[in-house]
Amino acid sequence: MVKFEDLIKSNNPVLVDFFAEWCAPCKMMKPILEELKKQVGDSARIVKIDVDINEDIAAKYKIQSVPTLMLFKNGEPIWRQSGVMSAEDLKEVIEKY
Repeated sequence: MVKFEDLIKSNNPVLVDFFAEWCAPCKMMKPILEELKKQVGDSARIVKIDVDINEDIAAKYKIQSVPTLMLFKNGEPIWRQSGVMSAEDLKEVIEKY
C-alpha cells in the first residue's frame, strides 16, 4: 500500500479530499472532483482520504470537519479549506501554485 507521505511528495500539486462515507456534502464533491480531474489532467493529482479509515492522517492534519480540501506540494501543505467548492474555484487554487 502506498503511504500518504509518498502520495503528497510531488512537484505537482496534490489535492487531498478528506471525506467520510456518511457525509452528504462529501458525496457532492465526487462529481466536482471528477470534473476537476478532466480540467487539470496530469498537472495535479487528486487523492481522497476517508477520515474514518485513516484516523491517524486526519489527526495529523487536524481535520475537524468534512469535506476538508488540502493542497500539498513537495509534501508540504500549502492551502486548505473546509466545505464544498466548485471545480472552477479548485482549478484556480491549483493553478495559483
